Amino acid sequence: ADCRYTCHQECRSLIQLDCRQPGQCQSQLSPESTLLPPCSQNVTQTVEEEKPEPLTVQEIKQKIEKYNEKVTNCLLMKLNDDGTYTGFIKVHLKLRRPVTVPAGIRPQSIYDALKEVNLANMTDKRTSFYLPLDAIKQLHISSTTTVSEVIQGLLKKFMVVDNPQKFALFKEMQKDGQVLFQKLPLTEYPLYLRLLAGPDTNVLSFVLKENETGEVEWDAFSIPELQNFLMILDKEEKDKIQQVQRKYEMFKQRLQQSLKEARSKPG
Repeated sequence: ADCRYTCHQECRSLIQLDCRQPGQCQSQLSPESTLLPPCSQNVTQTVEEEKPEPLTVQEIKQKIEKYNEKVTNCLLMKLNDDGTYTGFIKVHLKLRRPVTVPAGIRPQSIYDALKEVNLANMTDKRTSFYLPLDAIKQLHISSTTTVSEVIQGLLKKFMVVDNPQKFALFKEMQKDGQVLFQKLPLTEYPLYLRLLAGPDTNVLSFVLKENETGEVEWDAFSIPELQNFLMILDKEEKDKIQQVQRKYEMFKQRLQQSLKEARSKPG
């Protein structure tokens, strides 16, 4: 009311009011009284959850049966004799920065996959490009497959030669109209999380993103990678400039046409 101070709900713990008129403000205002109401739109937050208790073999069997009853695309989970199980997860790739891949290498064939041929080792030439935004990759994994192995498997499928430490796997959930993200530890088992959540990807989905740890650690990139980044940024800048120039050139033409029509009218 007096100092016009407002803040977001997630900023509450960071706020310390320093009122200039103690007699008026301190008695009337507090961080609680100046909070903005929760936003109804989807926002991204990082959340921490308690790790669920491990399931027994019998509980796993029951959950797999219930899981398979809800599956509509034949991507079932299968329980093995040793108590482990296999199934499918879908990973959304939401990478904002370009990745490094071998230059001039053909896509991996089924023969290469079966023979475990690493095409990336066939050339030292590298190039960088952006993966399609929100591309989805389906993986068949085991209950013993860790997050670290999932990340390495995804990079291998796309022939990405970047250091796996540059990437992180997140689980995405929706709650109360908000999109919540939680970074998964490298030792977590994604298929176990999939089993607990069920097959509905609206309840839980997996996302591969850059491993953001604050400031970008440029020392982790090689000189060719950094040069490629500069080339890509330079191209994006030129494209943006051309878009702006085309936009205002079209606006100029329409304006000149409107002026010409206005002058041609009597009076």
